[in-house]
Amino acid sequence: MPRYLWQVSYSPDGARGVLDQGGSARRAAIVEAVESVGGRVEACYFAFGPHDVVVIGEVPDDVAAAALSLRTAASGAAISRTTVLLTPEQLDEATQRDVRYRPPST
Repeated sequence: MPRYLWQVSYSPDGARGVLDQGGSARRAAIVEAVESVGGRVEACYFAFGPHDVVVIGEVPDDVAAAALSLRTAASGAAISRTTVLLTPEQLDEATQRDVRYRPPST
């Protein structure tokens, strides 16, 4: 299954929800959402800086990842950035693929 990194930033309403419910309840809700599309959460951390939560997990495909992103954004409680993650072996495979690329000429 493809692995993803989600970097989540809460809106003021989302932050109030975390204050009311706590971090463990929020993690449980994240796990439930990811599992509802056939995935699993590998790690979930709260953070300082531009992102309030960082999640690493797997979902079946990009459509499942998009569904999670849309539901998160539609809630108005958070904005999520999704990054596809590759294993070192997948990158090894990518280096072996024949690509016909012509750079722009000057």
